[in-house]
Amino acid sequence: MATDYDAPRKTDDEESADSIEELKSRRVDKSSSSVDVDETEQAEGFELPGADLSGEELSVRVLPRQADEFTCSRCFLVHHRSQLAKEVGGLPVCSECAA
Repeated sequence: MATDYDAPRKTDDEESADSIEELKSRRVDKSSSSVDVDETEQAEGFELPGADLSGEELSVRVLPRQADEFTCSRCFLVHHRSQLAKEVGGLPVCSECAA
């Protein structure tokens, strides 16, 4: 917010009068506003068609970490050794986290 240093300064009485007027106008504005709707409550009752995945099974084969891979100590993702940027305190850090 820009400040005009050349403008005459207001006294304490004028400032309190202005603030009372502002408070009164805010109170009138609030009473005329509509009721706030909580979006999370609205979204809980809404269900997408075909979104029920309770009968689905995952068929993904999980492999253990390979000899040429490492786990980043910051993002905890498994990366190939070519993405090793540095070691901090003896712990590996990937190139994405080091950037």
